[in-house]
Amino acid sequence: MGKLCDINKEAVRLLPPSAPDKSGIGVHYVDAFIKPMNSALEDGTRVACKRKGLKILLVAGAKKGESLMRRIDVSSDPVVMLNMALMDAAAMAGITLKLTQEEIFLEL
Repeated sequence: MGKLCDINKEAVRLLPPSAPDKSGIGVHYVDAFIKPMNSALEDGTRVACKRKGLKILLVAGAKKGESLMRRIDVSSDPVVMLNMALMDAAAMAGITLKLTQEEIFLEL
């Protein structure tokens, strides 16, 4: 399992009510959190993570997965929703994703 990136600690400042957000899923937080994930692994494999509306898209090399930010099924907390969506997208792509307090690790 290789390190993908450090977690953007500043993203927490974009959570409601600190930052206005009419989406209900914390889109400003989500965008700031996933931005550092758009990088490459140590072996050169490109990794991309994007948000399109409620959908989270995760691509690592030729592997692709997607998931929805599910407010009703999971939680109304954007942090919990994003973590579940990232794990679901990774599982769909056949990727192992591990989030710690400081870093994000990925294994193809």
